[in-house]
Amino acid sequence: MIIRSKAPLRLGLAGGGSDVSPYSDIYGGLVLNATINLYAYCTIEETEDSKICIDSYDAGCKQQFPLSPELPVDGKADLVKGVFNRVVKDFGISPRAFRITTWNDAPAGSGLGTSSTMVVCILKAFVEWYSLPLGDYEIARLAYEIERKDLALSGGKQDQYAAAFGGFNFIEFLPDDSVIVNPLKVKRWITDELESSLLLYFTGKSRSSARIIDEQRKNTSSGNAEAIEAMHLIKQSAREMKAALLKGDMREFAEIMGRSWENKKKMAAGITNENIQHAFDVATAAGAVAGKVSGAGGGGFIMFFVRPEKKKAVEDALKQLDGFVLPFLFTDGGVHGWKIYDTDTINK
Repeated sequence: MIIRSKAPLRLGLAGGGSDVSPYSDIYGGLVLNATINLYAYCTIEETEDSKICIDSYDAGCKQQFPLSPELPVDGKADLVKGVFNRVVKDFGISPRAFRITTWNDAPAGSGLGTSSTMVVCILKAFVEWYSLPLGDYEIARLAYEIERKDLALSGGKQDQYAAAFGGFNFIEFLPDDSVIVNPLKVKRWITDELESSLLLYFTGKSRSSARIIDEQRKNTSSGNAEAIEAMHLIKQSAREMKAALLKGDMREFAEIMGRSWENKKKMAAGITNENIQHAFDVATAAGAVAGKVSGAGGGGFIMFFVRPEKKKAVEDALKQLDGFVLPFLFTDGGVHGWKIYDTDTINK
């Protein structure tokens, strides 16, 4: 039997960072995000060789282990191992021999939530394989615990819920550690206009978000007034952008994006840099109205808001730099998995 799963990556539209502890634990967080047609993928193949084989193209490694209820977390393909270890522990599963293969449509450190989305994707494959009783909320929560607690990887909470639910979501992270996902019904013409107005540019440099996020957490814990006030404004921008989105007010949407980026840069050093600023300067000169770095900052993708009739000019200008423009569409539906029983047909 073969089990497959795929989970969509996301664009953080507003409020990103307010989902990171300890800010969300103290003040509560609000995030507006939307999934796009770029995905994380996972395939599990049952085998008969009493081994666990990991082919992690996203992590750039291949490993093989004797059949065991626990795999060593050693910095190589730890997302796979973390999910496996937790599933076996929590659900009392007797491990079977298998080969797992994972890959991603976007590079790690892109700011599109690749790592967290991959955890959700891997977890969904195990849910499908073992028929585990987990819904969207439970998958997102468990994926968060695996990544942030079991593996001690820095980051927030929004990516797991975006990947699990899919679509446009306004997500509330309450101080009592509960999460409320509010799916938004965005009219088709608004989605079309937004797709026509947004341009996604990869800076050519991936980055590790850990250092930036750790500094953000430190600023909150130490009571850094400027950083905390900036985060309050970023959280408020999620409310404002949700209203603009539902009304289809693109001018307000762009203005909120611009203000949010200015506030985000106050959260921690390294959120912007010379490479990012140069891309902003080039895009703005060609006609971009506003922009923000997706994710924690420091590199990865920049999302620019452009009047549709200026989009080609901005795209051509950015193509002169070291990065590239990536077309995308918004997508409905979160993570899903399926089983293939007739493997003989596939393997021919």
